[in-house]
Amino acid sequence: MSGPVRHIVMWRLRGETAEERAAARLKVKTAFEGLKGRIDGLNHIEVGVDVSDVDYACDVVLVTEFTDAAHLQAYATHPEHLRVRQELGDLRTARFQVDYAIEASVRG
Repeated sequence: MSGPVRHIVMWRLRGETAEERAAARLKVKTAFEGLKGRIDGLNHIEVGVDVSDVDYACDVVLVTEFTDAAHLQAYATHPEHLRVRQELGDLRTARFQVDYAIEASVRG
């Protein structure tokens, strides 16, 4: 795959109460937003926190765009990314991911 790649990850997070889940959501959002400008080839990062509160929704979505698949692959083992993963520990209960090529006509 050549050209830009979009990497989307969604998580369900731990928390017994609404307050615990809200704190977990904020922690994930803050940690990933801290990666802005720290990783080569990471051109866009957006973190959304679910506001629907429906039982089948994920808690947080991460939308990133990389220059190409090689930069996405490098991100997986980048020290800053690994630091965030360690910082978040076992907050997640489920993780879903989609990676796909961004077509030029879609980007415009």
